[in-house]
Amino acid sequence: MYIHQQVQWPDFSWDQGQLTVLLAEVRHLQGRLVGRMEALGFLLQKAASLQTLTEDVLTTSEIEGETFDREQVRSSVARRMGFDSDRSIPIDRHVEGIVEVMLDATGNHKSLLTKERLFDWQTALFPTGRSGMQRISVGQWRGASSGAMQIVSGPFGREQVHYEAPSFDRLDPEMATFIRWFNGHLESDPVIAAALAHFWFVTIHPFEDGNGRIARALADMMLARSEQTPCRFYSMSAQIQRERKAYYDVLEQCQKGSLDISLWIEWFLTCLKRAIEAAEETLEAILSKARFWESHAGEPFNDRQRDIINRLLDGFTGKLTSSKWAKLEKCSQDTALRDINNLLERQILTKEQAGGRSTSYLLTV
Repeated sequence: MYIHQQVQWPDFSWDQGQLTVLLAEVRHLQGRLVGRMEALGFLLQKAASLQTLTEDVLTTSEIEGETFDREQVRSSVARRMGFDSDRSIPIDRHVEGIVEVMLDATGNHKSLLTKERLFDWQTALFPTGRSGMQRISVGQWRGASSGAMQIVSGPFGREQVHYEAPSFDRLDPEMATFIRWFNGHLESDPVIAAALAHFWFVTIHPFEDGNGRIARALADMMLARSEQTPCRFYSMSAQIQRERKAYYDVLEQCQKGSLDISLWIEWFLTCLKRAIEAAEETLEAILSKARFWESHAGEPFNDRQRDIINRLLDGFTGKLTSSKWAKLEKCSQDTALRDINNLLERQILTKEQAGGRSTSYLLTV
């Protein structure tokens, strides 16, 4: 029997005593991280949030098997956050869609959740009305034509059914109950509510596709409410991606159990704790960037040099060569070499060991 077939569904329960210490640890880490970030000032907060949201968008899609271009995602997030970004970078409609959903969930976390808002999110995720090669219904709950909504694995003819969601004819009342709870007065801590929102939504599975991404967006929305800030300084999706197998295992186990979902909430809180701890690396990267520019305050840099240095500070993918510099900055090879030689003379860049045509450069920090 699946959990949604229980007579008392959706009257969830959990062992509060079992979770008290873990919840207190998470809340302490949340408060400490938000406090440290707020002490950095507005611009550094935005930079940290940009980095976190970029990671969030990339990894919530990777969990579902989709891989997006990092530069496209970062550029899309940056534009919406008011940063200067390379507007020549073409951005895929699917990238724009997931960025729109994540920013609406966290940036407008105080706004009411509505059926129409959820429809808009799912439509944004599938702008062509297709999931891969398959045409799907968008902007509406799944209907009779979608058949039984099952989570399966294994080869054709020997599939293993891990879970079957409620039938389509139950979706209107099920989602009305969920939305009413989400917008109502919470009797539990908002962090517990984030875990519950994630589990409850993905268990109902109201859409033909996009349920996992929207469930994680709803959890982020509730976490933003718990911190009373739209700024994101840690990525829950990135941590879930790192623990993907355990994520699906615990979901499956709890969806086949009783209405006591202590196991799921404990796993969610533990995952959240590790996500916040991992954010210390993001903080250090932001501080390192700030220290670099502070130490070179007043020194002359042209726009091309500033852009490349910021890319290196943000975690440049691959090796920096003169040809890559010229391509990124849309300048000639000679101009790129002049820029690079100037930074070499000032010991801001250094050559890597390999020379000749494969010469590449590192930032001196």
